[in-house]
Amino acid sequence: MALRGGGRWARRLGWALRGCTSGPRYAGDAPRFAGDTPQHRDLREALRKIIDKEINPFVDKWEEEGQFPAHKVFKILGQAGFLGVDKPTEYGGMGLDFSYNIAVAEELGNIRCGGIPMAIGVQTGMATPALTRFGSDELKKQFLVPTIAGDFVACLGISETGAGSDVANIKTTAVRKGDEYVINGGKMWITSGSQADWMCLLANTSEGPPHQNKSLICLPMNLPGIHVAKKIDKLGMRSSDTAQIFFEDVRVPCKNLIGEEGNGFTYQMLQFQEERLWGVASALTPLETIIQETIDYTRQRKVFGRPVLHNQTVHFRLAELAAEVELLRSLLHRAVALYVEGNDVTKFASMAKLKAGRLTREVTDSCLQFWGGMGFTNEVLVSRLYRDLRLMSIGGGSDETMLSIICKYMDILPRK
Repeated sequence: MALRGGGRWARRLGWALRGCTSGPRYAGDAPRFAGDTPQHRDLREALRKIIDKEINPFVDKWEEEGQFPAHKVFKILGQAGFLGVDKPTEYGGMGLDFSYNIAVAEELGNIRCGGIPMAIGVQTGMATPALTRFGSDELKKQFLVPTIAGDFVACLGISETGAGSDVANIKTTAVRKGDEYVINGGKMWITSGSQADWMCLLANTSEGPPHQNKSLICLPMNLPGIHVAKKIDKLGMRSSDTAQIFFEDVRVPCKNLIGEEGNGFTYQMLQFQEERLWGVASALTPLETIIQETIDYTRQRKVFGRPVLHNQTVHFRLAELAAEVELLRSLLHRAVALYVEGNDVTKFASMAKLKAGRLTREVTDSCLQFWGGMGFTNEVLVSRLYRDLRLMSIGGGSDETMLSIICKYMDILPRK
């Protein structure tokens, strides 16, 4: 059975969804996103029940504490099958296509903060895709199975103090000595880094060209020489712990290599497609929520004897923002449909990521303004998401990096 430890509804859902992975198609066999089928809706409804019962009642507390209990929350999600929606059934997943993962990402947007959905996204769509595709059976049993079950918390070790969007510039090394790699260096901005059981680590394993000398390695986080230097105090995403980590002569078996040595950069670039699409999907519901809560507030808040919403500047602006969110959703769903069909969607994923980054800033800033003084407090969701969603233009590749990728695919990027 695909759903490890799930309840009866989860088991029934797993069986019902199996065999529905391609979804209905338009006439002419043109690909489309099938994200609103009854099966997708059942998945979202089941997840919403968990969010309402196990997560949202505690979000304010976790935001204040600066960390949510990842092992506890992930175990609940893992038992229900939500950490392996698109992962193979033989390793505990549901075995569904990527469109179901996107449906889950959209539903996670109902969590009333950005940090927890982001951490779940690292677990399901950032630290594990390369392991799923290219890892050995032994590695999958050791790391993927407990990650899908929610027994392990995973983190992704890519960024460094001098290499964020510029992945090729990382300095961390993994030098082969006998049947082990000896790792030295450090990683920065590591989501769930202070709670993680293992890291999908990108390191230089040779002196070759920067796009051909990197490898991905499954790194247990309890090994000697791994130092979690600090939990970073961030502007937003407060409930998600983010760590700076150093490696000093850390020894890990060579069998922990994911795929082939030297292909790590390529694997990571493939992984970025899913990461960016997932990030866009997770932002859609919060944007809709902010707009709706702003409508509700400005309808009842009166200035100079009439509701703020009755000002044309306000209701026209909210209508425009709602239209922009729907346009972003359409671009996302087109990209996902093409991806499920096996196409390279790097250009569309980059466009969606760029637009999401800018739109999250636009929506949160405009709506916060309409809340007046209340928008400048920590008592309302709009101020929290104003801080949290600002990361969309930075994490997973900056706006400027997305523009460079788009220019490259348009063949208008100046050559070196």
